[in-house]
Amino acid sequence: MAGASWALENASPVAVAQPPHPHPAPAPDLALSRGRWVKWIGGASNQDLASIEDLAGIYSLVGVHCLDLACDPAVVAAARRGMVWAAARAMPGWSPPWLMVSLNDGADPHFRKAWFDPQRCPRDCPRPCAAVCPALAIPAAPEHHSGVLEDSCYGCGRCLPICPLGLIQEQQILLEPAAVATRLAEIRPDAIELHTRPGRQAAFEGRLAQVRSAGIPLRRLAVSCGLESSGSGSDQALATLAQELWQRFNAVRSAGFAPLWQLDGRPMSGDIGAGTATAAVALLRRLAPLAPPGPLTLAGGTNARTLELLEADGATGRRAAGVAFGGAARSLLQPLLLEAQAQQRRLLDCAELLPQALDLAHNLVDPWLARPVPAAGRGGAG
Repeated sequence: MAGASWALENASPVAVAQPPHPHPAPAPDLALSRGRWVKWIGGASNQDLASIEDLAGIYSLVGVHCLDLACDPAVVAAARRGMVWAAARAMPGWSPPWLMVSLNDGADPHFRKAWFDPQRCPRDCPRPCAAVCPALAIPAAPEHHSGVLEDSCYGCGRCLPICPLGLIQEQQILLEPAAVATRLAEIRPDAIELHTRPGRQAAFEGRLAQVRSAGIPLRRLAVSCGLESSGSGSDQALATLAQELWQRFNAVRSAGFAPLWQLDGRPMSGDIGAGTATAAVALLRRLAPLAPPGPLTLAGGTNARTLELLEADGATGRRAAGVAFGGAARSLLQPLLLEAQAQQRRLLDCAELLPQALDLAHNLVDPWLARPVPAAGRGGAG
């Protein structure tokens, strides 16, 4: 049974805690065709189950169309608990989000964990790594000078260059080929995202064959790729990326899946500042004329400024089918998550904190749900 259906069928009646939604979210497919699709990114290597449950519930309730998660049964179970919570409180017109899981075809910044041996750290170290960690995965207090909290780390990499002694390493995560079909059959997602990089067509096709062997009907097969791996924004790098996406398109269509393109402008940076929003829009502007058929969605540096920048560029804006929020969505609610966790409660159960959390989430998502973009002129939505 697909994730969205599972959430609805297992929801129990609960008093409605959500005011009428000003812009009821259309079903995911319809949202893609209208340029109003919104995805919440839980993180391809994020295993912080408590936060995932809270964030999945809140962003589901405010109307996102997709939850993007690690391909991990425990993570997916936590997100489904959040979806059940949202389904029980949703207003008429609410549609359940797709449950998407992410896979990679090789080394990728989205699939890694930071690691260091705390015994090698000087006792008087000011822990600059802790100061830059958006997931609070590195404790800062002297009495808690431990290593990285593995479940909380989602691989942003901001700690890697900042250690004065160079002690922090990255550990890549790659699901073994033999485990893919079994894992997907257990999770039964609505959609899958394959993270790839230029030069890995054979590895991509191998992953695609593993996905197909699971025999699961998918609403979309998303492909995530950007220019960050090339280290260059040159015209040649752009042409290479476009060529690679066309190769991925042929493989995805040959496998019988409907493609969805996620353009990563500046991965895992949307919570850094407003300036990062320009990267995804700039990549869309340059790549859209060269891209293969299929909806083009923005990610990598996206935040509350993204839509404003997109609408200021009319032609580019009409090509965008939607957006994905990761770091920005998480950091927006993180103070409330921490307050709830200090009380040893779910944020979803904190009546005094939940209204503020929903307001913040609505402020991020609602502008996209109300976006006045005509379907004509935004090619490749099918």
